[in-house]
Amino acid sequence: MKLKILTGILVTVAVAGGVIFAADHIDAPAVTGPGSTSPGNDITDIYAFQSPAGNSKMVFALNTQGLLSPGASATATFPSGVMYEINIDNTGDNVEDLVIQCLVQNGKMRVYGPVAPGTTGTTSMVKTNGPVTEVAVTAYAAATPTVATNSNGIKVFAGPRDDPFFFDLVRFKEILAGTQTAFRNPGVDSFAGTNVMSIVVEVPKTLLGSAATINVWGETKTK
Repeated sequence: MKLKILTGILVTVAVAGGVIFAADHIDAPAVTGPGSTSPGNDITDIYAFQSPAGNSKMVFALNTQGLLSPGASATATFPSGVMYEINIDNTGDNVEDLVIQCLVQNGKMRVYGPVAPGTTGTTSMVKTNGPVTEVAVTAYAAATPTVATNSNGIKVFAGPRDDPFFFDLVRFKEILAGTQTAFRNPGVDSFAGTNVMSIVVEVPKTLLGSAATINVWGETKTK
């Protein structure tokens, strides 16, 4: 299956530690659609950080569908026609050497990789020759999140989560308008009470190569 890029966000992270993220809430009308809604292919954030469970693993989190209210979160889904792809460059040339490809199949999130891509750039082929991890999508307000682990030590979660991104959007707009000159301290989180649809993949570092620094970017692609 060949898929073409829709959106993407890039970050660079040191494998030895630290937390790096990139954010992109509220896109242009061509992406968000009518009513400023955030469709299933709209990325809000991508995070890459060393696992709190141990320094031998990395965590990649790709969040989509920003600004979901509790009511909208209860019915939000990952669309079956979209592939969520986490790209990893471990040679410093800004070309993906490994991909983690996530698709909803048979009502579950199926995660392929990390595996070498068949093609690089704006089109992708689903690669089924690497590790495969399948997890049921956690329902909104579930008491316990559903997490799946495969024999390679890869762990996967998919489902709604509180938006972790903190930003004082109201004051930011006031600064742009010239009515304020600085942010508040403390700031006011404009995203409090809103949710995202999140895909989280924990991967042993041995599956990522030996580079001390990796470039990571997320894409959504469709047939």
